[in-house]
Amino acid sequence: MDTIVGIDLGTTNSLIGVMDAGFPILIADANGARLTPSVVHFHPGSPPLVGRPAARMRALKPAETIYSIKRFIGLRGDELREGDADVSYAVERQGRQPVRVSANEHSYSAEEISALILQKLKADAELALGLSVSRAVITVPAYFNDAQRGATKRAGELAGFTVERIVNEPTAAALAYGLDKLKSRSKIAVYDLGGGTFDVSILELNNGVFEVLATNGNTRLGGDDIDNAIIVHLREKGFSADKPEARARLREAATDAKHRLSTSDSVQIEIPFLDGAQNFSRVLSRNELEGLSRPIIERTRAHCRRSLADAKLAPSELDEVILVGGMTRMPLVRKMVAEIFGREPNTSQNPDEAVGIGATIQAGILSGAVRDVVLLDVTPLSLGIETFGGLMNVIIPRNSTIPIKAGEMFTTAVNNQRSMSIKVLQGEREMARDNWPLGQFEIEFQPALKGVARVGVQFEIDASGILHVLARDTKTGTEKTVEINSAVDVSDAAVEAMISESLDHAFDDMSERVWTEAKLKAEEMLGAVEAAFAQVGDSIDSAEKEMIREAAARVREALGTNDTRKLQAANAVLDDATQGLAAILVEKAMQAAR
Repeated sequence: MDTIVGIDLGTTNSLIGVMDAGFPILIADANGARLTPSVVHFHPGSPPLVGRPAARMRALKPAETIYSIKRFIGLRGDELREGDADVSYAVERQGRQPVRVSANEHSYSAEEISALILQKLKADAELALGLSVSRAVITVPAYFNDAQRGATKRAGELAGFTVERIVNEPTAAALAYGLDKLKSRSKIAVYDLGGGTFDVSILELNNGVFEVLATNGNTRLGGDDIDNAIIVHLREKGFSADKPEARARLREAATDAKHRLSTSDSVQIEIPFLDGAQNFSRVLSRNELEGLSRPIIERTRAHCRRSLADAKLAPSELDEVILVGGMTRMPLVRKMVAEIFGREPNTSQNPDEAVGIGATIQAGILSGAVRDVVLLDVTPLSLGIETFGGLMNVIIPRNSTIPIKAGEMFTTAVNNQRSMSIKVLQGEREMARDNWPLGQFEIEFQPALKGVARVGVQFEIDASGILHVLARDTKTGTEKTVEINSAVDVSDAAVEAMISESLDHAFDDMSERVWTEAKLKAEEMLGAVEAAFAQVGDSIDSAEKEMIREAAARVREALGTNDTRKLQAANAVLDDATQGLAAILVEKAMQAAR
């Protein structure tokens, strides 16, 4: 049985674990620490420092120390919001190019930095286990899009792993809490607030099967935002030093104060020798911290409510609410979670380690070390393609359980069509233009008449949440398969807004869709009538012909009104008026076939 490790690649800290005699064990480094800071320091002429030694360099050499790299993985320059690049090192953001960071005059991708962290975890595991480790399960926030998942997988491969599966963090945490502690059938909310991301997922556990009913979140909301709020507050209270080293020491002090205020009512912040003899000293109380943090934590409330609505559950129907992520140690977070879900959260597990334990259990499931547990994730947004008229045709609906495979046949839109453009979309809006393009490719075929079923399109989302699109010419069997790894052409803030926008615009979107469908039908019938008149016009009497022409005229008139009901009624009249004409066409075709 091959060893597969489970990895929590976190914004602030990372962990690695392995199943041992049926139990998940998190592996410690040579110093006995299970948590590895997700920090990399570059020093000229020396190999990079990773983990705790690198974290100690943040205050000394901030420009050469990379942290919170998870916030940039899979993103492009134009997707960064104001404040996202507020770090002590240089961030390269060039339009549609992937975000890169630089230190010591060298440029690195987010995947390369993440790979260094993963290599450190790999080395720790191999030292502790005394054997080579090459297979891994890696967790990601549930709301990571396809590009971010793909980038995480590439980071694992750069580190020397075969990435067996990408697993949603809340789902992994549910495994850690639920494997032997929950009753056989339970509904669970997983509230995951970490250093850089927030997720909430609603899961159902039924006799060993974990199924994600709904998920929601924000890939750029977490403890880093609270650190930034504390920093702004301390600057307003007199911290004025502005050298990079001073700013780094201020961030370190803010983070430390935040941690200590989870168990203390107040803390003394001391930052000596900022600029010569200049010192900074300030008391920060828990009340002050909660005042600064409340607006940030409050932003999680809407995501929680939306996930419950998507799962069609009331808070009272939940059996457990579990906490994940270091930020859930904060008393204010636990209080707000209790308010949102109407029950005290389960705090029986270490929130820093729950995801790592869950990843390890999932690795055990894949390796065969754990049996009778099945993990079913969901896709957070609908996936489909653009069809004639600019409509969004959904192939995999939002919140479908993955892995999943679904397909549909598509017909040609015009005569002698030689190719079909497959434009892959993600989103919840009715019109293609309002959704996000993930990729586009063409499949070519021999000229075909309009309306011929010619191309089959199949979407497959694998267990890691990565989309594969296949288009097949049904006549020749020619096919083209594309793995969609491109970034969504929209910021993560818009990812959060997509669902609420679809609700806000639901009436207008549906009205436009119905009008477009009616318009396409009208244009198709008008073309068919003219073609039929040219073919069999002499075979019908003048009265019937005039009736058809009048019905067609009403359709043309309705097309200019933008009145859907009027156009639908005119279409129905023309449809009835052409019944006789259609019968003549069928009879003529049968005679020609004899």
